[in-house]
Amino acid sequence: MGMSSAERLRTAVAALMHVTGDTQAGIAEVLGVDPTQVSRRQSGAAAWSLDDCDAIAGHFGIGVLDLLAGPTRACESLPAGRRRTVPRRRGAETAAKGAAR
Repeated sequence: MGMSSAERLRTAVAALMHVTGDTQAGIAEVLGVDPTQVSRRQSGAAAWSLDDCDAIAGHFGIGVLDLLAGPTRACESLPAGRRRTVPRRRGAETAAKGAAR
């Protein structure tokens, strides 16, 4: 059996936070709650509300249905400008140059 809706939502929020570099404290600010409340929701000790889903989807610039569809769909729907850019490692640049020769 697949993931429950609650699990799909939690993994989508975690994936979006990872891809954008957002933190639980940042999500808490968006929701107007304490960061421990976000932690409880992400651990499954408390449930996300529909209002939370609306606010989170709006924060990330995606549709609520994309958020509820799970991590893959949520991340694919994320606007390019919301993605965190990670600087390339120095070793990766050298390896890429060596491979191009």
